[in-house]
Amino acid sequence: MKGRKRHLAVDALGLVIRVMVHPANWSDKDSARFLLQRVPLFDRWQTVQFDAGYDSPALVAWCQRWLGVQAEIVRRTQPTGFAVMPKRWVVERTFAWLGKCRRLSKDYEQLPQTSEAWVYLAMSKLMLRRLVS
Repeated sequence: MKGRKRHLAVDALGLVIRVMVHPANWSDKDSARFLLQRVPLFDRWQTVQFDAGYDSPALVAWCQRWLGVQAEIVRRTQPTGFAVMPKRWVVERTFAWLGKCRRLSKDYEQLPQTSEAWVYLAMSKLMLRRLVS
């Protein structure tokens, strides 16, 4: 697979609940549905937050109908430049944590399932280090 995308479902602390790796030619809006269908904890949620790349009225309606939760699109506050967005940084921080893992810094893996397994392994290592310290 030449290009790939990683989609993460994380909790409020930034810990990975579910990951999905797929070819880069898939739409983000369609991928969100596949990812959320794989998450087992959606009955506890009150809201699901997406960044602007997932902005779709159909996705928001699907979340309301299928998951029974409100979907919120987190948009940029400034049109240009860098600004920390209060909710979006949680996922971005998780991607940064995963980027510290050598195997995840580049796309070394052939299969998306192998790449997903490495994300879970890297997150398990991070959580274990936090429990020990």
